[in-house]
Amino acid sequence: MEPSAKATYIREHLIAWYQEEKRDLPWRRTSDPYHIWISEVMLQQTRVDTVIPYYERFTKAFPTMKDLAAAEEDHLLKLWEGLGYYSRARNLQAGVREVIERYGAEIPKSREEISTIKGIGPYTAGAVLSIAYGVPEHAVDGNVMRVLSRLYALENDIAQAKTRKLFEHLVMDIISPDDPSSFNQGLMELGAVICTPQKPKCLLCPVREACQAFAEGKETILPIKTKKIKSKSVQYNGYVLQRADGKWLVEQRGEGLLAKMWQFPLIELEDTEWNTRYGIAWSETESVGEVTHVFSHLKWTVNVYAGKAEVDDQKAEVGVWVTEEELAKLPLPVPIQKMWNLRQAYK
Repeated sequence: MEPSAKATYIREHLIAWYQEEKRDLPWRRTSDPYHIWISEVMLQQTRVDTVIPYYERFTKAFPTMKDLAAAEEDHLLKLWEGLGYYSRARNLQAGVREVIERYGAEIPKSREEISTIKGIGPYTAGAVLSIAYGVPEHAVDGNVMRVLSRLYALENDIAQAKTRKLFEHLVMDIISPDDPSSFNQGLMELGAVICTPQKPKCLLCPVREACQAFAEGKETILPIKTKKIKSKSVQYNGYVLQRADGKWLVEQRGEGLLAKMWQFPLIELEDTEWNTRYGIAWSETESVGEVTHVFSHLKWTVNVYAGKAEVDDQKAEVGVWVTEEELAKLPLPVPIQKMWNLRQAYK
C-alpha cells in the first residue's frame, strides 16, 4: 500500500470505527477544554475505570477554572486522594491560575501558547487542542506509539525521547485535518481496547489491512521498549498512635514524593530515637500487619504498629494531633490509608 493511500485508509477506517464503537466516557460528552484538560491529566499513568469517579467528583467540586484556582490545597489533594502522582493536581491548579491571569480564563488555541502553561506537556497540549478545539495536532502517548509501531513496523525504542519525536512527526503526516478529535481519540481507543500490549485483538482491528506488523507476524514483538529501572525498596516502621483524648498523631510531608500529603509517622528502621521528636513520653504499641506500596521506581514496605501514647506537647518538634473527623478531611496517600484500615480492623 502506497504511503498516501495507507494514511487515507487509516484515517477513514479508524474514525469510522471510533465513532461507532467508542466507549461512553464522561469527558467525551463535553467540548469544554478545561474539563478535557482535567481528564487528560488524570488519565496519565492511571486506568480509565479508576479515573471516571475521580473526574466526576472533581468537575462537580470545581466546575470552572475559577473554582479550582480558589481551592485550598488540602481540599484539592483530598479530592485527588488515591489517584497518585499528586504533583499532577498541584500543577493543574497552578496551570489554571496561569490561564486565568495571562489569558483571561480562556485556554489558548495554539500549541506554542498552550505549551507555556505549567503542567501541560506535548501530549496534553495536543489532546486539548485536537479534542476541544478541532486543531490538527499530535497527541502521542504510550498507546499511540504502540499502535503506530505496529502499523508501520517501526523498531525504534519507544522509551527514548527521540522516538517520541519521530511518532509526533508521523501523526502530523497522517492526522485527519477535518476531524483530528476523532482521529487522535481513535488512536488512543484502539491502543486501549484492541491493540493492547499483550495479546492484541488483531482480528477485530479496523485498520488490520494496513498493519505492517500483522502482515509480517510481528504484532506481539512490537513495540520495542527497554526495560524500566528496577524499583528501589525502602522499609519503615509506621505508627498509628492515639492519645488519651482520642486524637491521632499525623504530620505533613515536605517537598518531593507525596508532597504536602498527610501521614502517620513513618520511621526508618534504624531510627530508635524518633519518638522524642513528637514529644512522646510513653507509648504502648502492637504490630497489626504490614503494608506494601509500589510507586514508579520505589517500593515501600511498612511494618504497622498501633497503640496508645502519652505526650508532652511542649517538647514536640513535629506532628499534630487530630480528631478522627479532622483526619477524615486530610488528604492521605494510599499507603497511609492502608495503615489506617489495618488499625481499624485491629480494634
